[in-house]
Amino acid sequence: MERMKQLIDILNDASKHYYQLADTIMTDYEYDKLYDELVALEKKTGITLSGSPTKSVGYTVLSGLTKIKHDSRMLSLDKTKEIGRLKEWLGNKEGILSWKLDGLTIVLKYNNGELVQAVTRGNGEIGEDITHNARVFKNIPVKIAFRGELVLRGEGVIAYSEFKKINEELSDDEKYKNPRNLCSGTVRQLNSEIAAKRNVMFYAFSLVSANGKEFDDFKTHQMDWLLSLGFDVVEHKIVTAQTIEDTVKEFEEKITHNDFASDGLVLTYNSISYGKSLGETSKFPKDSIAFKWADETAETILREIDWSTSRTGLINPIAVFDPVELEGTTVNRASVHNLSILKELQLGIGDTIKVYKANMIIPQIAENITKKGNMEIPKVCPVCTGETEVRSLKDGEALYCTNPNCNAQIIKSLVHFASRDAMNIEGLSEETLRKFVKNGFIENYTDIFKLNRFEEKIKAMEGFGEKSYNNLISAVEKAKNTQLPNFIYSLGINQVGLNNAKLLCKNSKYNIENIKNFTEEELIEIDGFGQVIAHSIKSYFSNERNLFLLDEALKYITPQKIIETQENLKLEGINFVITGDVEYFKNRKELQEKIETMGGKVTGSVTSKTNYLINNDAFSASSKNKKAKELNVPIITENQFIQQFLNV
Repeated sequence: MERMKQLIDILNDASKHYYQLADTIMTDYEYDKLYDELVALEKKTGITLSGSPTKSVGYTVLSGLTKIKHDSRMLSLDKTKEIGRLKEWLGNKEGILSWKLDGLTIVLKYNNGELVQAVTRGNGEIGEDITHNARVFKNIPVKIAFRGELVLRGEGVIAYSEFKKINEELSDDEKYKNPRNLCSGTVRQLNSEIAAKRNVMFYAFSLVSANGKEFDDFKTHQMDWLLSLGFDVVEHKIVTAQTIEDTVKEFEEKITHNDFASDGLVLTYNSISYGKSLGETSKFPKDSIAFKWADETAETILREIDWSTSRTGLINPIAVFDPVELEGTTVNRASVHNLSILKELQLGIGDTIKVYKANMIIPQIAENITKKGNMEIPKVCPVCTGETEVRSLKDGEALYCTNPNCNAQIIKSLVHFASRDAMNIEGLSEETLRKFVKNGFIENYTDIFKLNRFEEKIKAMEGFGEKSYNNLISAVEKAKNTQLPNFIYSLGINQVGLNNAKLLCKNSKYNIENIKNFTEEELIEIDGFGQVIAHSIKSYFSNERNLFLLDEALKYITPQKIIETQENLKLEGINFVITGDVEYFKNRKELQEKIETMGGKVTGSVTSKTNYLINNDAFSASSKNKKAKELNVPIITENQFIQQFLNV
């Protein structure tokens, strides 16, 4: 009984992160293993505890989006990893086998030929209205030829190629772990521009109803009809018990070439009337079953951890082990992702480990059998031998190189220097910077202001020309008059984001010489700074190379001071925390910038120093709301903030 209670807590927490927080705290392999253990215990004891994921669907919806009750419950599917079970389940009936896409299930409703509503699955009974985002999905028709009420279900997904491109543009603490999490976070945004830019795709897999349209008894004909209306439908094939094994293998062979993530297949009866006659259990419909790939695991010996420094300074631990055969290929390396997972697995050199391929593609460690736990965390970067430090990110602890001049970080540091919140140099994309570095035009950020030395060579580059070159040089010239906080932020000083750069400039009276000469003790005295930030700033301005580059840059750049007026100082000394969705401002960042331009301060967590928590959902059960109530910190809405402080 104690183990059952423990499993329920673990699995429900994992479901909460997966369905509602666009996050993943365990692999599918781990979840399935624990789920199967719980099922076995419930069968053995004959007891099912309240809250068991084997009898409940999804998780409670927590969002600022409008809640919509589904016309009919959306249940999970029973699952198997045995082809023999599929044959037995299908019997002498004809079935449809299709991809089980790993995205976000969405219900679409059309009236009089127009898209009128799009709702997420949510907890299966109540979802969230995302119509504003569905209208800008890459392939959803907003108008169709059918004039009756039409309701269909499908999966919203983001391609691997799109996922990779988007993640490259995000900071480390904003990056998504997989396409499913990115899709979930995207379709639940309040700003539909984000969904439009991220190319969300929708694949229909089921027709719920079509008032006034008569069909025969074949589900495949419904899918064909949806296709004729302009919908993309999930790839599917008709199967029988005799052909299903070969068809499963056909799908399996396509996995490595797919641009979309899938976590198995779905088998459903082609006969609509037969499927409906079977009814449903409290959790599963009886007309469909999911087939999950049986994870092929292999035991091997861990030989070393290869610490690989990325362009961002993130040092990734990669497990190197004796070669093993998995899913038809030989593998000897697997990413461990971060320090938290490394510690959780208790890895040590010489450990006996089990490895598998997640979704039959990505090698991962499933289990550590011997758990020596003697792995040492590097104190210096394997590339530049600079100091390393452990940072807490969204997905756990991670190791970073603190040397901004590390060769592995040069490109990324240049991208950061040219980014919008830094020097805002349009035309200097990561790809362009790579080419410039490769051709010897740029070695460090000061060389950006000397690009006119290579005018003819740049104009001759593929993708460039007279107009592109002139636009780039114009953007570089414009950047020479940037504001001082943006310039300080552009330097990429560890722990110094734009907000800390503003505080640093303000306390230096916008004098860069004062910034260079601050002592660590003086930096600690700045409200909001601590030992770590102070040490990082002092270390940066104590480095001779950094000072040389700074002096060189100041030959070209004239950082502008911010003139502090009474309006700027209206919120001085007032500390805010912002959480949840915003309505009047474009996003939380825009609201933060407004507060900061008026002298206020925005922090990430509620403390005794917080004066106001801004949250449009004052009754939410979020951790920030709870903390604010504990500390008697006023919780105000965005509208109250505007009325109270902006006099609007």
